[in-house]
Amino acid sequence: MSRKPIARDRRRIALLGGGFGTGGPLDGWVLGHARTSLPRVCFLPTASGDAPAYVEWFLEAFGARRDCEASVLPLFQRELDDDALRAQVHAQDVVYVGGGNTANLLAVWRVHGVDRLLREAYEHGTLLCGTSAGANCWAEASHTDSFGPLSHLRDGLGLLSGSVCPHYDSEPGRRPSYRAAVADGSLPGGWALDDGVGALFLDGELAETVSVAPGAHLYRVEQDGRGGVQEWVVGGRSLV
Repeated sequence: MSRKPIARDRRRIALLGGGFGTGGPLDGWVLGHARTSLPRVCFLPTASGDAPAYVEWFLEAFGARRDCEASVLPLFQRELDDDALRAQVHAQDVVYVGGGNTANLLAVWRVHGVDRLLREAYEHGTLLCGTSAGANCWAEASHTDSFGPLSHLRDGLGLLSGSVCPHYDSEPGRRPSYRAAVADGSLPGGWALDDGVGALFLDGELAETVSVAPGAHLYRVEQDGRGGVQEWVVGGRSLV
């Protein structure tokens, strides 16, 4: 299959409420928004400490596909020098970030300079995406269990304004904890994702919302000016 350019000039991020293996149709949806028809897809398993099982899971999902070329970029046993690392990141059409610990992910990226490389790739049209920690990392702030109990982190990459909260419908305490953090200003307003949802942002603005699970939604959560929050469902289309 030839590599056909598609809208290369757009900056794009996709937040995913579920990864490969749980949201099969989301994989195809992500690839369909890459800048080429045969995208190079690189998995960054940093948030899980480059867990081998997670890498195998990714390769099972993407390695056998005929509509992409899959690779993995480990950092805990890094093999690439700075020039090769930069070339690897910049060669990708899609960077897919896995779940795990958001705070550790960001710290490791910054030590290796990957945060800077991802910003450069983003500016040149690489689709940045991920689930859980891999969704949190792109925003200014996030709702996370990186420190044990549910808490907040105001130290993201800032490619998306505001905050992100994953697992909004599936993890006990997520919804009330995120709403409380937005209400008291611990987190800026932002986006909350049920599992099974995908949200595409073009040039920092929400462009499309999809779902692979009945009743799964994307939500916008903001302060209501009276000490609480207002929350509303962002409509989208089903992929199933």
